[in-house]
Amino acid sequence: MSGHSVTIPDDRAFASFKAECLCEEGWNLSFNKAGITVWTQALEEGNSVHKIKCRMVCKDVSAETMYDVLHDIEYRRKWDTYVIETFDIGKLTVNADVGYYSWKCPKPLRNRDVITLRSWLPMGKDYIIMNYSVKHVKYPPKKDMVRAVSIQTGYMVQSQGPNSCTLTYLVQVDPRGSLPKWVVNKSSQFFAPKAMKKINKACIKYLEWKQRHNPGFKPWLNPGQTTLPSIPLSELSIQRAESLENIDESSLAEAQEREDSD
Repeated sequence: MSGHSVTIPDDRAFASFKAECLCEEGWNLSFNKAGITVWTQALEEGNSVHKIKCRMVCKDVSAETMYDVLHDIEYRRKWDTYVIETFDIGKLTVNADVGYYSWKCPKPLRNRDVITLRSWLPMGKDYIIMNYSVKHVKYPPKKDMVRAVSIQTGYMVQSQGPNSCTLTYLVQVDPRGSLPKWVVNKSSQFFAPKAMKKINKACIKYLEWKQRHNPGFKPWLNPGQTTLPSIPLSELSIQRAESLENIDESSLAEAQEREDSD
């Protein structure tokens, strides 16, 4: 999101995000196998924003279940093997909140974290969840993390029938550092497809898990259920990339480590 002040996305912002998810012009196909497609955009000269787009056809998962899985923070802690810590900070409106997420980067890179304003919108039988980075005075950058910047990142779920859907995951992020080429290449060829497969598997197991874990609690569908404190927009400001530490990891060699099994 651009601009000088924090704003909650409106219908035009959601429509713009959907258009970017559907657009293939200017994107380079880098992976296409087993129902998963990945596109990237070349890093522009003098620009450190990495752009990647993934699309997965799920023939055994409804759009409603996919939407629930992407929202359910308790379940994410179970299936997301990249997550270090994630929690909600507060709500802004019935369909917007602020949260923290930190994740493991491939060794020997330093791990990253973000504070984001997240918003969501059902659009007929389709759903969008998207976010961008903000600053909150109570959650400054940590010494053991690199604070990354989400320019605009999110998911679009499109229903393809009662038990099938298509998921598009669009990432536009400044990792605040010069990344090695092997990381950039592996992101589209390995990390992104693997992450999509994990989401699909998580969806298949979700209904059974949810029956045992507060089955009626879905504040993303029922805003009255939320227990998050309300926070005013005035507590937030735009997270400018240039105000954060920028590290050079471009010369780091890949560490040999055992990969998690799918």
